[in-house]
Amino acid sequence: MWDSMNVVVNAWQAWLGLIVLGLLLSIIGGSLYAWTVRKPDAPSDEPSGFRSLCVFIYASFLKPHTGDDEGYQQQHALESFYKSQASVYDATRRRLLRGREDMLGIVAAQLRHRADTGQLAERIWVDFGGGTGYNIEAMSAHLSVPDFFSAVYLVDLSPSLCEIARRRFARLGWKNVKVICQDVRSFRLEDHEPLNVKKSGITSDQPWSAVIGNSGPGRVDLITLSYALSMIPEFYSVIDAFSTLLAPTGVVGVVDFYVQSIVDVAGRNYTGGVFNRHVNWLGRVFWRAWFEADRVGLEAARRDYLEYRYGTILSVDERNYMLGGIPYYIWVGCLKELGVSMSRVPNDPREVVRRLDAAATESPYLLPVEEESRRESSDGTDVPEVRSKAYESAIVNLTSNLPLPAFFYQNHHWRMHYNDQLRKHTQFNNEYIYAFTWEDVRTDRRLLKIKEDDVLLAITSAGDNILAYALDSPKRIHAVDLNPTQNHLLELKIAAFASLEYTDVWKLFGDGKHERFREILISKLSPHLSSRAFQYWLDHSQVFTSKRGFGLYQSGGSRHAILLVKWLFRVFGLGRVVERLCLVKTLNEQREIWQQRIRKVLLNKILSQLVISTDSFLWKALGVPLAQRTMIESDFAARNDYVDPNRMTHRQKGQAIWEYMVNTLDPVVETTLIGEDNYFYLLCVQGSYSKRCHPAYLTSKAHTKLSRQQAFDGLRIHTDELYEVMTRLMPGSLTIAVVMDSMDWLPLHSPKASEQITALNQALKKGGRVLLRSAGLWPWYIDVFAQLGFVTQRVGARHPGTCIDRVNMYASTWLCTKSSGVSTSLIANGIEKRVVEASIGEEKHKQQQQQKGAEGTNKSLGTPERLEI
Repeated sequence: MWDSMNVVVNAWQAWLGLIVLGLLLSIIGGSLYAWTVRKPDAPSDEPSGFRSLCVFIYASFLKPHTGDDEGYQQQHALESFYKSQASVYDATRRRLLRGREDMLGIVAAQLRHRADTGQLAERIWVDFGGGTGYNIEAMSAHLSVPDFFSAVYLVDLSPSLCEIARRRFARLGWKNVKVICQDVRSFRLEDHEPLNVKKSGITSDQPWSAVIGNSGPGRVDLITLSYALSMIPEFYSVIDAFSTLLAPTGVVGVVDFYVQSIVDVAGRNYTGGVFNRHVNWLGRVFWRAWFEADRVGLEAARRDYLEYRYGTILSVDERNYMLGGIPYYIWVGCLKELGVSMSRVPNDPREVVRRLDAAATESPYLLPVEEESRRESSDGTDVPEVRSKAYESAIVNLTSNLPLPAFFYQNHHWRMHYNDQLRKHTQFNNEYIYAFTWEDVRTDRRLLKIKEDDVLLAITSAGDNILAYALDSPKRIHAVDLNPTQNHLLELKIAAFASLEYTDVWKLFGDGKHERFREILISKLSPHLSSRAFQYWLDHSQVFTSKRGFGLYQSGGSRHAILLVKWLFRVFGLGRVVERLCLVKTLNEQREIWQQRIRKVLLNKILSQLVISTDSFLWKALGVPLAQRTMIESDFAARNDYVDPNRMTHRQKGQAIWEYMVNTLDPVVETTLIGEDNYFYLLCVQGSYSKRCHPAYLTSKAHTKLSRQQAFDGLRIHTDELYEVMTRLMPGSLTIAVVMDSMDWLPLHSPKASEQITALNQALKKGGRVLLRSAGLWPWYIDVFAQLGFVTQRVGARHPGTCIDRVNMYASTWLCTKSSGVSTSLIANGIEKRVVEASIGEEKHKQQQQQKGAEGTNKSLGTPERLEI
């Protein structure tokens, strides 16, 4: 009983304390307001910071709201809130209203891109809820407002804020900016802007219904709302009105507060990604209640309706952590109806979808919507209809009157649509593994001899290989990776070539750092990135701007290995030794430094047993899955007759990894000059490339070629499994497939091997080639290739003391050439089981042959050292 009474007493004491605190704040706030606002000598145009803060506190939290005496009127309510603080509005909103400058930078970049490609209409900007005109003046940091825009309209319902805006533009002398004090719902452009007959092609005696509304295009290139949508009660009609104003290539930019649960949007494919969108229950309740006191509505319906009515170009969700983590979003969109200028069938987006789908699947059929003809191959047999996942999603949306996935509204159609909520994508925890590609692309290009009519499929990795292949100008490149962030990295590199000078490209990907990365991401790179990639890099801008010495190449999963190496060098005092290693000009000097100082540290057996050979380090730091480790251990057992591959001890497994490291690093130091021609290991020890040693895509000559306007028109970036992509390509359309070491990732004798190889066979034309690398000298799946229509050839093998290429990370390199087709029914009829059974008995025998008499076979294929390096 006494406990219950104590609880009640404590509760009353708490409430009493809050009441007393509120009274004290009211007295203090009122006194400060009286002292600051009513002080006769206080300058009203340039209030002090202290005075501005006091006025803001009084007007926002203490001053009673009026304006409801004669029934609810939005203008009276706004004036009640803003009139007393109009003069200090800008000074007190810089930290509260975050994201305004970012939104302006993004839409300015979109406008510049449209101007460069001739897509702007009359260069008219309407800023709804523009208040004091801060946004319009802030735009001058990105575009010259008096020169770029023919007319700018600020529309706001508060007379006090509009008066501040008029004084602002009078001071600036901007004659093309007009301040309109009225309800945004009643704004009509024709009331203020005469029709440009020459540009519109419409005669001056035609009614305005021919120019605006449903029967004609709008004329406005930019509509913005900065923390205004949440203050408009009847927001549906306002959002609807954009469509009558907006030009066909116009842009809408919105920044505002919000709260929303991920449950609301998880099933939507048109939002441009939902990264960081979720606000927890407590945050939703608290911020909604907090802002409702000032008539600010944070309900999700406002943003939901905006995304429903228009197509999403970019979408970003952020938090204002300076003021308690207030959630806010930036949204940039356009009209959701696609393709008036892209389609042969007027106003029909389905044809546009089909054309983009054809480029993604290598389909030769580019048909109008109303035409459906029988598809036949060159030999007269039926060819199955092939559709991409993006096409299937788009058709579902079109039939449901929903916007298309954001991919379709991008300025470039490099990136294919994918569902970022699937477990197969989220398993990577929003982190790439590789910040740079570990395959020697110079060897690839020498083996493949890529031509202009080649259609190439390759694993993205860090994208270095894709850019190297692009230098050979193939007809098409399909870049595939299951990890979305690996493709985000490739997108960033492509966007850099599309928009940046060589010096900036070198800073980003040569040095791995750029102190102005966030600025150029918004102002230059954003028009060339998909919504998800832009979200990712905006949230990870510190990768390039960190002042702690880290950069791009010490990020991602592979950073663990690089940071371990750097830590060892620091602990053992090898910093200056490593610097010498990167600068030596002869192999003899390099060998001496390696043998005397560095080797005993990096190839320490204790370090290998305790750290490097652990499954977690091999996977997270080096990207070596368990199946690939098993292949390394099997080869070790084949070289050592005393080892039973099925009963290896922990020590023997560690020894296998240590020997693999020795066979990797020793030959590299012996045969390649790290500071001059081996940028892979230079990057590992130095953290950046050098001007004399770097990938081919980082030369100034490569920049000239890759920065051309149509350099990447033939690129398609797929975020999916290899099998899923290959089965959706037109049969016989590929000429080259570079699958790296992906087959090593499959468990021993996995049924997926024959499925994937069959898919490769179907996608490749006869004579098409598959280039692959393996950690095994004779991988088990090579026999499966031979059984399923390929002629296999090992074009490189690494034996102890030899180098297969400059990386030397893999034991063998293979070219598998398609010699015949294979039916998918073969797998169902049991061929897969027979292939596996046949390969089991031969596997160990063939591995042992490599140690005893395989050198003669290798000679017939060319000496690996001479072929690869």
